[in-house]
Amino acid sequence: MTKTLKLLIPALLATLIPGLITTPAMAKPATPPAPHAANWNGTITRTPNGGYLLGNPAAPLHLVAYISYTCPHCADFEAEADAPVRIGMIAPGKGSYEIRPFLRNGLDVVAALLAECGPPSKFFANTRLILSTQREWMAPAGSLTEAQKGRWESPDFATKMRAIASDLGLYAIMERRGYDRVELDRCLANKPLADRLAKQTQEASEKDFVQGTPAFLIDGVPLAGTYTWDSLKPQLDARLR
Repeated sequence: MTKTLKLLIPALLATLIPGLITTPAMAKPATPPAPHAANWNGTITRTPNGGYLLGNPAAPLHLVAYISYTCPHCADFEAEADAPVRIGMIAPGKGSYEIRPFLRNGLDVVAALLAECGPPSKFFANTRLILSTQREWMAPAGSLTEAQKGRWESPDFATKMRAIASDLGLYAIMERRGYDRVELDRCLANKPLADRLAKQTQEASEKDFVQGTPAFLIDGVPLAGTYTWDSLKPQLDARLR
């Protein structure tokens, strides 16, 4: 990350959502799906704590991942873990997988609002796209013009979010998922959601001891020293036997 961006992000956060921190148990979904599914990968539900759950809500194993959309290690984890988790754990109903966004900086706020744009059924595919294109949309943040910096500091929340999304090319990226500008503008203006995500981030730090991302819980228990798919996989395998 460039010196310019390092200096800009803390200031952006301070005006974006007051109180948002910057940082390097199992809950039943509000509306349980049908009890039987041939492949649980099609079952996505919201959880009361603000996460998105993929798979059988009654599965014997519950994996939670706290992710930051600007975290390179989170992008690596998504690329490495998505297929094996879906095939070996989610599809047969052996386990469920919940993602909880964790905001480390202002760019995370923009990305999280876009990931949650639309119904819950779109969340995991949106998240996969945003993480897989992370280098693409993060690159412009290192060479902002003075005019762009000014737009990023707008006192109006929606104007600020839309400026960041536009300057980073996130509108074009989300259009690959079938969204149009009107839909994306509406989602980027959702300050109540941004405030809730900031609160959830604070609670994750205090209750689940999340200090960085990715961070994982299995059945409500934080996994110390686990930050990669290689370190997580053996722990999942041991519990799924």
